[in-house]
Amino acid sequence: MLDCSIHYELERSESPDAPVVVLFHGWGCDGNIFSFLQREITKQCTVLALDFPGHGKSAEPPIPWGVPEYAAQVKALIDSLSFSKIYVVAHSFGGRVAIELASTYPELIEKLIITGGAGLRKQPTEEQKKRQAKYKRMNGMLEKCKKIPLLGKVAEMLQTKLRNKYGSADYIKLNENMRKTFVKVINYDQAHLLEKIKASTLLIWGSADTETPLWMGQQMENAIPDAALITFEGRSHFAFAEEWQRFVIITKQFFFGGDNA
Repeated sequence: MLDCSIHYELERSESPDAPVVVLFHGWGCDGNIFSFLQREITKQCTVLALDFPGHGKSAEPPIPWGVPEYAAQVKALIDSLSFSKIYVVAHSFGGRVAIELASTYPELIEKLIITGGAGLRKQPTEEQKKRQAKYKRMNGMLEKCKKIPLLGKVAEMLQTKLRNKYGSADYIKLNENMRKTFVKVINYDQAHLLEKIKASTLLIWGSADTETPLWMGQQMENAIPDAALITFEGRSHFAFAEEWQRFVIITKQFFFGGDNA
């Protein structure tokens, strides 16, 4: 049984029939990144904004987790709040968790918005493959040296320098537990799960997104049975924040429709 303390904020609607909207932030962020959206939709729904384990005010996973463990913990939270059907807005890493939930529990998510969503693996260039191979070779040597008493501290120092040189900014700033979690997360390809998603899905992408390029949104649109893609021209991985007013209008129309938008 997973057991990790999750910080969340819940604003319940006075209407028992109001939909429940759950907000999934990206890696390195927290639930506050959707505060502008939360402020605009609280009159029409119940809103649950959470911090994923290892982010914001939530505790770290007890051991290195992958996406399925994150999804299972979120499902446990949703169940504890007695929500049987939800709408989801997910950004980046949050898209990974949403894909996992929507494909594993297809009746849980009724409507889904993914913006700049991760979940599909990029094919590394030849240069990147060489760089990764060199890092693994050198890191492996240093791991062996750490076990030698006279070389242990020197090997740890050199390993830190190696990580700073070859690791991404997200990876470098993490502790060992979260680094292993990060590696498990980014190496998990969810392409095979997309066709299992039954939720009506809206994909919102920045055309200039370099973290999760537009081709990922296009591939998701083609693979998810009921999906449509909206592109914010010239916008980045944070297109939803760069054009937040437009994002709010689209979200309200998709979730609530008509006179309620």
